Amino acid sequence: MRELTLAIDIGGTKIAAGLVDPDGTLAHQAKLPTPDADAEQVFAVVEQLVTEALAEAGGAVCGVGVASAGPIDLGAGTISPINIPTWQRFPIVERVARKAGVAAAQVRLGGDGLCMALGEQWRGAGRGAQFLLGMVVSTGVGGGLVLDGAPYDGRTGNAGHVGHVVVDQGGAQCACGGHGCVETIAAGPRMAQWARDNGWDAPPEADAKELADAANAGNAVALKAFRRGATAVAAMIASVGAVCDLELVVIGGGVAKSGALLFDPVREALTSYTGLAFLHGLRVLPAELGGEAGLVGAAALVRLAGARRA
Repeated sequence: MRELTLAIDIGGTKIAAGLVDPDGTLAHQAKLPTPDADAEQVFAVVEQLVTEALAEAGGAVCGVGVASAGPIDLGAGTISPINIPTWQRFPIVERVARKAGVAAAQVRLGGDGLCMALGEQWRGAGRGAQFLLGMVVSTGVGGGLVLDGAPYDGRTGNAGHVGHVVVDQGGAQCACGGHGCVETIAAGPRMAQWARDNGWDAPPEADAKELADAANAGNAVALKAFRRGATAVAAMIASVGAVCDLELVVIGGGVAKSGALLFDPVREALTSYTGLAFLHGLRVLPAELGGEAGLVGAAALVRLAGARRA
């Protein structure tokens, strides 16, 4: 009988659950939209997905990994996702353990950026990397760190929030309350808004995909918006790379799907920020696992915890 890990990935737009083999292969996965509802109605979606996964597993799993949007509180086992406002200090570890029929100690919680990084390190573009930053550039900019081969979650579980590295001291206000964070420049909606403010003739609902289409068609403002966002990302990568002595950065998310529009100017700008010799080999690659990375990474949390116990 296969030893399966139950993995759960909680975000503001969707909640997913899956079963992961010991080699990191997804044996089952399903997802549902995250309801705009009260706390128990949101958790009912988790319960439905867990019930279906346990049925697929034959009723038992070796552990549960949970990837969640943050902030999270590892010590308390709670989450307060900004994009799920009805979940404030929600006791996700206790509730999932009860539903899955396992002890709370068998549930491992991590931020969604950290789990994305772990998933890519285990089964994706970051295979084998020991010093890795995994990033998601989408409606926001998130991230997670793998340092010396191990997940680095910090004091509270919130390490790796690279979207809030300041790259423009006089810049726009960020949702975090600060100013000039890389997220204010490189997040998809911010890039699209900057382009509209600077002459891109597009409706208010046009997003990063439409901006990419315009850039690929040669629109000068759209191209400038991507270069501006990519330069901010490169400045942030150089800063985090210098602090953490990184070897690899893996970027996923909706904006990253634009491919060369993002990656070419990121790599070009990075050369002007990485003057230190130990940063010259820092690579930037597109993520490979897409929406599966969070589930695979959540399972990796359980796998790594077991390895430490052994």
